[in-house]
Amino acid sequence: MAHGDITHIDIPVSDLTAGAAFYSGLFGWQIAEIPGFEGYPMWQAPNQISGGGLAPRGEGFEHPRSYVEVDSIDEVLAKATESGGSVVMDKAPISETSWFAVLADPDGNHIGLYEGTTEAG
Repeated sequence: MAHGDITHIDIPVSDLTAGAAFYSGLFGWQIAEIPGFEGYPMWQAPNQISGGGLAPRGEGFEHPRSYVEVDSIDEVLAKATESGGSVVMDKAPISETSWFAVLADPDGNHIGLYEGTTEAG
């Protein structure tokens, strides 16, 4: 994927098992936990391209969040802040080769950022 592509969508759910049953039954998504990411079932759409995760609903995470792949999270967070946005969550590791962060645009919409490569399974 290239800089600016939407790479992942997290959906907050109150019950991971019920959420997985709902979305797999509704859309035919394949949903499974991946080793190393227990408690965070990943979903993949039938097109084998679209995907994301089901994550526990909580304060600050009550609506689906899209993640955009970027070349540099640090540069994008700085540019977002200069442009009237704010940092909701600083850069944090996913794995040894990937990171994520969350920004808010000037209207308060939360957008996730993803940098790196993630080897699954």
